[in-house]
Amino acid sequence: METIISLDKIVKNYYIGSITVEALRSVDIDIKRNEYVAIMGPSGSGKSTLMNLIGCLDTPSKGDYYLNDKLVSQMNDDELARIRNKEIGFVFQTFNLLARATAAHNVELPLVYNGTESEVRKRKAREALRMVDLEDRATHKPNELSGGERQRVALARALVNNPSLILADEPTGNLDTKTGQEIMRIFEKLHRQGNTLIIVTHEHDIATYADRIIYIRDGAIEKEERKKN
Repeated sequence: METIISLDKIVKNYYIGSITVEALRSVDIDIKRNEYVAIMGPSGSGKSTLMNLIGCLDTPSKGDYYLNDKLVSQMNDDELARIRNKEIGFVFQTFNLLARATAAHNVELPLVYNGTESEVRKRKAREALRMVDLEDRATHKPNELSGGERQRVALARALVNNPSLILADEPTGNLDTKTGQEIMRIFEKLHRQGNTLIIVTHEHDIATYADRIIYIRDGAIEKEERKKN
């Protein structure tokens, strides 16, 4: 299977005055196309830093990061913004939806940013909402939707550009257990349809939906587990 993500000896340091904080210490990870991976770790372990690097929201202090054979660790801010818009679909714990926009318009936003024409945007938004079983709520605004429906809108927005990778940060963190399970079933469906998924979570029961769990502690990979078939 083709490798979509390759992290080679990734180091991320933060500087607070004269103090150096090692957030990531020589991290090596390869992720294949259509893999379903969870990244787990306690607060302060480095998992959010790792997610930001994989999502091209930050760059490493040292090491190489390849996404679809592109060396993104050496890109400038404009190049990283293009990669984020084209290659990566983000799903956040807090949904990050525009309050005054309909579900459909929220889903269209990545296409607005890349200049897709109106009719194509509307068609792709409908298709993405259909993928998350929410087409009948397209004209509703976020305050007219349940928490689970809002997260499904956010997931549709992540899918609308047909990205190489879906990156989800604590996607069930603001949801009750039953609704969280519904969202994870949608992730499973998307994985079966061929999507590459990475979920960052501190909840072990959520991580077990993935085929592979990477545990991070003190900025380094502690261990990995693979689901037994």
